Amino acid sequence: MTKMGMVIDLNRCMGCQTCVIACKVQNNVPDGMLWNRVLTQGTEEVDGVIGVYPNLKKQYVPVSCQHCENAPCVKVCPVEATYRDENGRILIDYDTCIGCRYCMAACPYNVRVFRWEEAVQNPNFNYGDSRVPERKVGIVEKCTMCKELTDEGKEPRCVQTCPAEARIFGDLDDPGSLVSRLVQMEKAETLLPEKGTEPQVYYLGLNGGQTHYDEQS
Repeated sequence: MTKMGMVIDLNRCMGCQTCVIACKVQNNVPDGMLWNRVLTQGTEEVDGVIGVYPNLKKQYVPVSCQHCENAPCVKVCPVEATYRDENGRILIDYDTCIGCRYCMAACPYNVRVFRWEEAVQNPNFNYGDSRVPERKVGIVEKCTMCKELTDEGKEPRCVQTCPAEARIFGDLDDPGSLVSRLVQMEKAETLLPEKGTEPQVYYLGLNGGQTHYDEQS
C-alpha cells in the first residue's frame, strides 16, 4: 500500500497544455471533455493575465482531481460508486455510477465531467491505453492518476510527458521520496485548504512563491 500523490511546481509550468493532451489521449477522453485543465490564476481565460500593461502577471495552475483524503465526493455518493482505494486514489466504479452528479456538486475543485451524450472523437476510434474502461452515457468521470500505469509502478502520463518536469509523482507515505521531501522542505500548498478536503496534490510556487528544490534534490 502506498499513498500516491503529486507535487506540481508552478514556477516551472509554462502552460504548454502537454499534460492536458497526454491525459486526454491516455484515457480516451472524447472531444468537449477534459480530465486535466491548465488554468490561469485570477482569470477566467485559458491564457489570461492579471494587471494592466506593462505591469502584468501570469501564473498557470494545472488542475485535475485532487485525490483528497477527506473527499466530499466519496461521502455524498448514494451508491458508493466513488471510493478511495488502498493507494489513496479517488476512483469511480463506472458500472455502479447512476449519474446523479452529487459528487460533482460536492467537489469544490470542479474537476469532474459528465458524459451527456455519445462520445465524439477525432480520430473516430478509441485511442490511448486499451486497459482504460470505456464509459457510457449518463455517468461521471475524472482523473484516476492513470491507474493502469501507476498500478504497474509507472508515473501518470501527465508526469511522463511534462517537458518542464513541473510534475513530481510518488508515495507521500515514504519520507524518503521526492514528493514527501518537497512537501516538507518547500512548504508545498494545496488548493482551497479552508475546505478541509486534505488533497494529495500539492503546489510549489502558488501565488508567486519561489522554490529551491533543484539544488536539494
